[in-house]
Amino acid sequence: MKFIVKIDEQVFEVEINDLAARPIVALVDGQCFEVWPEEQGSLATVEMQPVEKPAPPPAALAVSAAPPLRAAPTGGVNTVKAVLAPIPGVILSVAVCPGATVKVGQELCVLEAMKMKNAIRATQAGTIANIYVSEGDHVKHGQVLVDFAD
Repeated sequence: MKFIVKIDEQVFEVEINDLAARPIVALVDGQCFEVWPEEQGSLATVEMQPVEKPAPPPAALAVSAAPPLRAAPTGGVNTVKAVLAPIPGVILSVAVCPGATVKVGQELCVLEAMKMKNAIRATQAGTIANIYVSEGDHVKHGQVLVDFAD
């Protein structure tokens, strides 16, 4: 399905192939994002990789960010295991600490962007090596938030 989404006078083309898949894969203006829906009471919440907010497929969806694994923009960080900020925003909370063992999909921190809370989730199981942010930090797109131990 293709959607045209307008957010703050910006227009985005969003393509979603399979809404039943987990994670949902959305293509926004040629950039690929993972969406992690989860039920929360009677409303569904969608966890999302760097996205400029796609059109919600069912009416009652909110959009949250889920982390991509990409090359870190700063030197000295294990780029394969780094979790980066999918969008610019403010860190509201950090749910893990160094040495914590996490599962795929477990919440690492919450990032607020465009007045929306975005749960940043682990895309792999492992042990947290370092946390580079704390509550109240302003982060840029692609900034390293957390990395995993080898």
